[in-house]
Amino acid sequence: MQLNLMPHPATPPSDPELKVWANVDHAGALGSTATTNIWFGVGAPADRFTIPVPTEAARADELWETTCFEAFLRVAGQESYREWNFAPSGEWNAFDFASHREGKTDADIEAAPYVRMEDNFTWWALGATIAVDAEQKWELGLSAILEEKDGTKSYWALAHPEGSEKPDFHDAACFTAHLP
Repeated sequence: MQLNLMPHPATPPSDPELKVWANVDHAGALGSTATTNIWFGVGAPADRFTIPVPTEAARADELWETTCFEAFLRVAGQESYREWNFAPSGEWNAFDFASHREGKTDADIEAAPYVRMEDNFTWWALGATIAVDAEQKWELGLSAILEEKDGTKSYWALAHPEGSEKPDFHDAACFTAHLP
């Protein structure tokens, strides 16, 4: 499925025509585990953005302080959820929350996500592949933090909470997509 992200009104990009989208493929299960592939696309040259230098894929903190992409997954109807962070450097992190920004713990991950970046010169993409429980119906929120070299930071999501003064990707209003 292809989904469009929108910038939060309080944090627009320097170019109002910038487009950010995501393609999500929730592949069939092998036993109790399914694979979810997420490609985030950015409709501008990569050299316009502050992009962390590629490193060896590893878990890292504070990825959201610069260009980063995020996926929020929760079982339909539940308050608890998992937050995934993916950086163009290949670094990643995952946290579990008991409810909206409450009870944060490092997620126990059996298989690290596969994170990669593709630069197409006029646009670029970040891909992340994660393993999820195949037995569940998932609600999904996708978001992006884009830091431009001129210092502009824009915060993108599938939806933003109505009337919010600042971005809050953890809000239930952001979980607008569904995985079968």
